[in-house]
Amino acid sequence: MIRSYFPKCVAVVALLALSVGALDTFIAAVYEHTVILPNRTETPVSKEEGLFLMNKNIDVLEKAVKLAAKQGAHIIVTPEDGIYGWVFTRESIYPYLEDIPDPGVNWIPCRDPWRNH
Repeated sequence: MIRSYFPKCVAVVALLALSVGALDTFIAAVYEHTVILPNRTETPVSKEEGLFLMNKNIDVLEKAVKLAAKQGAHIIVTPEDGIYGWVFTRESIYPYLEDIPDPGVNWIPCRDPWRNH
């Protein structure tokens, strides 16, 4: 497993106080982290390994979100690709994706996740 090619720092949490009007304000936290990726992102991994890596990244994000909330953040911005990374081919990204059923299909994946597998 390798870390992504992001800056050397593991995490940068910046808290910003932003005015939203004359009386209302909120505190926003912006978070970046080094995404945990498979050794070679061009080589497909199993669905299980993809889920394992995404869960590791979610754990990192969860700790950062909790820390920012403890420091008073109301809104926490995380990287759009902070769970699975970004250096993939069409074939190697597949284990990180989830099928979305056609709206015309009478199927709720949360209730019956193995129906179409």
